[in-house]
Amino acid sequence: MKSKILDTIGISAAVLCLIHCIIFPLLIIIPFGISHNPYIDLVFLVIGTLVVSRITRQIESNGLKALFWVSIVLISISVVTDLIFEVHVPLIYAGAAGLITGHIINFKNHKH
Repeated sequence: MKSKILDTIGISAAVLCLIHCIIFPLLIIIPFGISHNPYIDLVFLVIGTLVVSRITRQIESNGLKALFWVSIVLISISVVTDLIFEVHVPLIYAGAAGLITGHIINFKNHKH
């Protein structure tokens, strides 16, 4: 049951992250005076890493574990590159999609 809650939190955070990453560039085009804050991406990364570390302790599938951790690594590369070099790397989209996919698969694999 605890893993289902973590999957729900993980799916929610990953979807919010993906929405943030897709909609934010569109909002920059409109002159609202909004600028990108990479620390928001860092918050999503921390939440995702905490959830993935808890979930991967409970699951047995090595493929699913790999999907979770590869997704976190892709997001990490994108966030760190943005923080250090102020360059947006689109790996964050693939990482968020991977997290969403992994959480959905893990959620469906639970015995209800």
